[in-house]
Amino acid sequence: MTTKLLDNRWDDAKAAAMSEPERLLYRSNLLGSDKRITNYGGGNTSAKVEERDPLTGETVTVLWVKGSGGDVGTMKLDGFATLYQSKLEQLRGIYRGPEHEDEMVGLLSHCTFNLNPRASSIDTPLHAYLPYTHVDHMHPDAVIAIAATGRSRELTREIYGEEIGWLPWRRPGFQLGLDLSRFAAENPHAKGVVLESHGLFTWGETAKECYETTLRIINRAIEWFDGQMAGKPAFGGEKWPARDVAERRQVAARLMPEIRARIGVEERKIGHFDDSPAVLEFVGSNRLDELAALGTSCPDHFLRTKIRPLVLPYNGDLDALVGGLDVAVEAYREGYRAYYERCRHDNSPAIRDPNAVIYLVPGVGMLSFAKDKATARIASEFYVNAINVMRGASGVDTYRGLPEQEAFDIEYWLLEEAKLQRMPKPKSLAGRIAFVTGGAGGIGRATAERLMGEGACVVLADIDAGALDAARADFAKRFGADQVRGVIANVTDEGAVAKAFEEAVTEFGGLDILVSNAGIASASPIEDTTLEVWNRNIDILATGYFLVSREAFRLFRRQKLGGSIVFIASKNGLAASAGASAYCTAKAAEIHLARCLALEGAEAGIRVNTVNPDAVLRGSKIWSGEWREQRAASSKIGEEQLEEHYRQRSLLKRSVFPEDIAEAVYFLASDLSAKSTGNIVNVDAGNQISFTR
Repeated sequence: MTTKLLDNRWDDAKAAAMSEPERLLYRSNLLGSDKRITNYGGGNTSAKVEERDPLTGETVTVLWVKGSGGDVGTMKLDGFATLYQSKLEQLRGIYRGPEHEDEMVGLLSHCTFNLNPRASSIDTPLHAYLPYTHVDHMHPDAVIAIAATGRSRELTREIYGEEIGWLPWRRPGFQLGLDLSRFAAENPHAKGVVLESHGLFTWGETAKECYETTLRIINRAIEWFDGQMAGKPAFGGEKWPARDVAERRQVAARLMPEIRARIGVEERKIGHFDDSPAVLEFVGSNRLDELAALGTSCPDHFLRTKIRPLVLPYNGDLDALVGGLDVAVEAYREGYRAYYERCRHDNSPAIRDPNAVIYLVPGVGMLSFAKDKATARIASEFYVNAINVMRGASGVDTYRGLPEQEAFDIEYWLLEEAKLQRMPKPKSLAGRIAFVTGGAGGIGRATAERLMGEGACVVLADIDAGALDAARADFAKRFGADQVRGVIANVTDEGAVAKAFEEAVTEFGGLDILVSNAGIASASPIEDTTLEVWNRNIDILATGYFLVSREAFRLFRRQKLGGSIVFIASKNGLAASAGASAYCTAKAAEIHLARCLALEGAEAGIRVNTVNPDAVLRGSKIWSGEWREQRAASSKIGEEQLEEHYRQRSLLKRSVFPEDIAEAVYFLASDLSAKSTGNIVNVDAGNQISFTR
């Protein structure tokens, strides 16, 4: 199969209206938009720009280079560090040699231009000391496939001749910057250089020239590999055929909570499932075990994925696969601890989480786990990059992962450790997964927003497809698409409930919080209440709460990580109300069900609590139809007077809003209430008849 070449997306008209820094950003975003060019957060770009010194008024050369921790595909102008080129040149005279190169990182801030707060990357010298106006450093799969072969140098010469040079592996830093400078001086006609086991540098005198050179060099590698691989089966051919889509997702839904149970005790993990064609080809291949054990090559890959994945054998017996997890997970941990002990230095940071990040299942796909969904997804994307590299390298030569000691020295680099220590403290629900029924309604949306604001991933479940899509899209825009999913769910349908939870687990890896909120309301004298109305109330408000709770309990018990269930009941579950017997009875059933579940779940760390709202008019679906009319009629007032009527009826004379209910849900779902179960929190502005005692 011929690989699609990279498209040249440069727009001269658009670029002509830009400043030089804006053209640098434009080029960066174009390159970063294709993961075949560089992985998320990987690579960097730069331009040397003439600027007016704010102190002297003189024209000076300023290096604009991607700052620490940025992503070229999504960054803005404030993502670039800016440094005086002249001061960067002065650092050459201070440098004391490779054994002292880490101390140079602290000196980069002394070169800052115009008080730019963006921290400089460790890769800054790699751009500063190349004598070219524009420089790209990318991690293209096709070029790393050359760089990760046993004959990397020879293949670089075969493919590129004298146009692209080659440098042996060296950890990024000041010395590599000097190596690049020396290469450029000795090879003035070269357009770039391949870095062994790492990536590609290219350059040009204009932003467009640099961009087009980068694309051309990568495309040449793509074409070369296509020619070399034509007619050859990748990875030694197929050993385990891909299972059908339904089976793959069923295996993932069963397996992910089991893995999470074993790796999420110290820190909750979020999962990601990938069964893309590239992944299935690799995990189903004859050379899976051999190549996976060699580890990844590019430093950016293994910093995200650990040096190697955990392969979990699967022959169609899912029970056997799950039954073997304890041994497989512990063996990986022991292997990682041994790797740490073999490679550690006297001043190495303490060992980090020894669990695998990437799990490969033949015929099924790849599972990845991390502290949040974005990190898990990105780790998966990085390993797909690694798969692409292994496909090319092993297809034309011997694939070589980075030597173990070199990998360790980057993973436990003191500079990397310092960066980790500067990371902000996780939010209170980081690593937690919540399932919210009635998620597209007023209380459901407010609850989801509160939980996402504290770092939780949320699955919105609702029967209203249009409202669900709108809610999901809104949250994706505000919190990021990784943090929210939507599933159609009729809580009265046993099969639909099970399917919705399976979808949730496949998307995020498990469950920590259930907010059972789906609801309706009805009012009529008992003699006018039809069996259909009675059954509908019981079906949604009692049976529906039972069905979703049962699925949550099953998951919680499999994960062995505890869990929290919060029922959204009603003041009417405690206080009888004339003319609403069906609704009040169903709500009372909810409250008692919660008490029963609190008893059943306690030994497993499963907490079950209830929030009782009253008169939450704003945004609520149940207040938009007949219920509103009926409540107004029963109080002998107009519908427009309802909110004031309920406010005055309360002890505190205050209205109750969806966000008030959401705050109570957050308290009960979070560790703030870790010692509370079987409780009821009334959020009704005070109503004596619904006091719990």
